[in-house]
Amino acid sequence: MSDATDPALEDVDEIVHDPGREFVESTNVYDFMETYDIDDYDELIERTTSEVDGEPESGVDWFWDELVDYLGIEFYEEYDEVRDDGEARSASEASGETASRGGPQFTDWYPGGELNIAHNVLDRHAAVDEERRNRVATIWEGEDGDIREVTYHELRRQSNKVANALEERGIETGDTVGLYMPMVPEVVSILYGCFKVGAIAVPIFSGFGVDAAATRIADSECSVLFTGDGFYRRGDPVFLKSAADEAIQEAGHVEHTIVFDRLGSSDRHSEHEIPWSDDRDEWWDDAVEAADDEYETKALDSSQESMLLYSSGTTGKPKGIVHTHAGVQVQCAKEVYFGMDLKPADRFFWVSDIGWMMGPWTLIGTHTFGGTVFMYEGAPDHPEPDRFWEMIDRHELTQFGISPTAIRALRKHGDEWLEGYDLSSLRLLGSTGEPWDPESWRWFYENVGNGEAPIINISGGTEICGCFLMPMPTQPLKPCTLGGPGLGMDIDIVDRDGSSVREDNQRGFLVARDSCPSMTKSLWSGDERYLNEYWSTFEDPPMWNHGDWAQKDADGFWFLHGRADDALNVAGRKVGPAEVEGALIDHEAVNQAAAIGAPDETTGTAVVTYVILEDGREESDDLKAELRAQVGEELGKPFRPREILFVDDLPKTQSGKIIRRAIEATYTGEDLGDMSSIENPEALEELADAR
Repeated sequence: MSDATDPALEDVDEIVHDPGREFVESTNVYDFMETYDIDDYDELIERTTSEVDGEPESGVDWFWDELVDYLGIEFYEEYDEVRDDGEARSASEASGETASRGGPQFTDWYPGGELNIAHNVLDRHAAVDEERRNRVATIWEGEDGDIREVTYHELRRQSNKVANALEERGIETGDTVGLYMPMVPEVVSILYGCFKVGAIAVPIFSGFGVDAAATRIADSECSVLFTGDGFYRRGDPVFLKSAADEAIQEAGHVEHTIVFDRLGSSDRHSEHEIPWSDDRDEWWDDAVEAADDEYETKALDSSQESMLLYSSGTTGKPKGIVHTHAGVQVQCAKEVYFGMDLKPADRFFWVSDIGWMMGPWTLIGTHTFGGTVFMYEGAPDHPEPDRFWEMIDRHELTQFGISPTAIRALRKHGDEWLEGYDLSSLRLLGSTGEPWDPESWRWFYENVGNGEAPIINISGGTEICGCFLMPMPTQPLKPCTLGGPGLGMDIDIVDRDGSSVREDNQRGFLVARDSCPSMTKSLWSGDERYLNEYWSTFEDPPMWNHGDWAQKDADGFWFLHGRADDALNVAGRKVGPAEVEGALIDHEAVNQAAAIGAPDETTGTAVVTYVILEDGREESDDLKAELRAQVGEELGKPFRPREILFVDDLPKTQSGKIIRRAIEATYTGEDLGDMSSIENPEALEELADAR
């Protein structure tokens, strides 16, 4: 824990963004506040998370009930009540056969109701007037420059074909269907086709290698797998089908593989040859495009599973996160509408793969309101580092979400890559995945957002397909802040004893004191692991421990300080890797940094750091001394790095997260394990040759 003088907050104490009155009054959340006579942000959070004495229109139950009608979410059959908590139980009771299944850990949301995500995001838009049917649902740009637009009418027809193709292959409600797909427009129709028949969609990141894909196929036991021949990445084809075949051989279960032709492999004159099994494999055109384009979407129970999203945890078996139709429907819609202020004419772009949470989140949230999603296939710096800026300008994109690490990498290329591009269409910026450093946050805000677009910096996770923390666009912002709790999210900061330290400007554990509709109903592997992973730290009263260090400053702004379970224990004192990295990035010479713990005979653990310098800065022993001193000054002398190593690249996922476990394993000489999620494997060689 730390006190109010925490140096991590010193560089972020200035309010940088203060939205003007005209902008505030134009937002969706302002309209909501006006509707319910809510005066300010603090009252907004209180009214949507707590039962206020003398105010019947308040509390979690009121908010999640009112939200359904306010956002126009349609149920085939109305629900009996907002939720049923049943009886709570502890992690120690999880394995008991007679243990009750209730409490915030097992809340049943909207019991008695029937709905389908596909109806809300697709059918109702495609079934009305011609203008609505012909509105563009997705704009897709391939890395090679191909552009495709898909209307709601076209998307509905194709989703119906997917649904019919699935039923022809024996898929029924509750069956799992794998999506190991390139980021092409067809992934949307596959996802919505699964929803239509009541199948559980299992998105698998297209960048995963054989072992990672096989683990997810084996765990979910999907009998149908959608994949592609491949996709383009940095100008070269990446062949996906061969990896899919090996994963199927390793995992079993798959009886039908439907292959989308992205590289032209189905042409007998194609230069690309892919492995093929006549008994199992079918081309997309034969399996889907040939199917009937009429299908009656199923009415499903509110708690019917919609998706199985796997966590990208760094250790242990990936966790299968179970989401429901009602849960992700209301959560994604709420966040995109209020937090990202979606308007009818907006074009929404969040850099993600369908295999990560932000992919379905973007689609469901935007399409609930008949909006337009922009999708991009390839690398952010291909053929040049201006690819994103060029696409924002040409397509007039209005929301742009990206990871802090990706922004740090793009900033390293220099401001000149933004010159000549009109980014004025951007109304809001978004970010998630990891803590910011102030310099990169300001660069994003000033250079990409022109000092006007707020950065909606969010944090939640796959487990809730949404956000615990999320600024509202009406709020002032300090660099790196996450604003505060999302609407309807009863979030707190507690010490090791579970006592709230939220108002004490102390660092503590980020927890949820109550459930929300999109919170995973358990884990695919069972209740015991679910309770142990999330509910066993604080059991009386039960609280969800998200595993992040959080802090609320004296002005009410919330910040994150990295993963609590990643803490480096140096001579009995703990510090998060993100804090060390932030202290290094504060130096004008440093562009990116990664901190790990290494065995040390004296302190038990020593801090070792890898640093990428800004262009034009020279590596030197004097600079190393400066950087060590800076970390010591900001965090304390015990946390000064034992070693500072210079590199030109760091291993990252496609979403831009630095993979610390790969760095630590390379340094210590341990087995790297599954590295299939690495976007740039050549960076591992960089680590070995660190200077």
